[in-house]
Amino acid sequence: MSKGILLLNIGSPDSPSVADVRAYLKQFLMDPYVLDIPYLLRWVLVNLVILRKRPSKSAHAYQEIWWEEGSPLLVIHDRIAKKLAAITGLPVENGMAYGKPSIKSGLESLVTQGVTDITVMPMFPQYAMATTEGLVANAQRLLTGFPGVKATFLHAFYNNPAYQSVLYDSMAPYIEKMDADSHLLLSFHGLPERHLKKSDPTGSHCLKVGNCCQVDSAAHATCYRHQCFVTTADIIKKSGLDTGQYTVAFQSRLGRDEWLKPYTSEKVIDLATQGVKHLYVACPAFVADCLETLEEIGIGIRDDFLAAGGTDFTLIPCLNDDDRFIDVLRRLGCGRE
Repeated sequence: MSKGILLLNIGSPDSPSVADVRAYLKQFLMDPYVLDIPYLLRWVLVNLVILRKRPSKSAHAYQEIWWEEGSPLLVIHDRIAKKLAAITGLPVENGMAYGKPSIKSGLESLVTQGVTDITVMPMFPQYAMATTEGLVANAQRLLTGFPGVKATFLHAFYNNPAYQSVLYDSMAPYIEKMDADSHLLLSFHGLPERHLKKSDPTGSHCLKVGNCCQVDSAAHATCYRHQCFVTTADIIKKSGLDTGQYTVAFQSRLGRDEWLKPYTSEKVIDLATQGVKHLYVACPAFVADCLETLEEIGIGIRDDFLAAGGTDFTLIPCLNDDDRFIDVLRRLGCGRE
């Protein structure tokens, strides 16, 4: 069998124009793995409420971070794919859940190149219903249109030792600069609490057992919050930071439902008012910089922190196309981890 690799991610609008952002948001928010409510209610909420105002606001945000080459996420993904192809000798394609290149086009490209054995790699270290689960389900559905093609799915790599090592090494130069007035904020993407419960195969553990993320359970294999805490524990163990020197929070809340807490937007203000002068922020739920890191954190959260009394703000870059990360992907994609 001829092998190949398909890298999956959420995607990006074709341009930062309001029209393209509206089309992207509609596709994104109509996905039942993202907005998990009955179809009719979802259609009404998306088309008659959210898409009335949000596209212009989101378009402005994309315009703030758009690169000359295009969407930062897509540019970085393209670099990753090219580097990974170069060191593996295998065809590597990108597939986005929303926008271009689509998952279908990525599969078609691989099959056209003679690939019959595909390693499908969602580019999210921690498992979540809105990311890994939805991406895998989408790819599995599309693969039924490619008879004779075998696929192996990578579901999460948050606890892979090589990944953990590379993640910390990328953060270490910043952590080493921290002084008494500095603080490290690990901002993970947020999720509605109901997503944790829906992803719990036991149906009785996540958010139902006291201290559920620390109590061993089969639910941890698909528990986003637990996996975020494992990621955090490894970073803190390697850094030697004390409890008071770091904070974990969750960003990107949408709507009025209960989401994972504490919220990044509130935490940065608390930290500033408590005397933190220099805030270092890392986003370990992302491997590639995108709207949520460059604009939401790098601009919005930065402004909130400085307005609340902070004096210095540093956004620690994601792994992006770091050669060490590419080698981790090589091991994962070639079945060597």
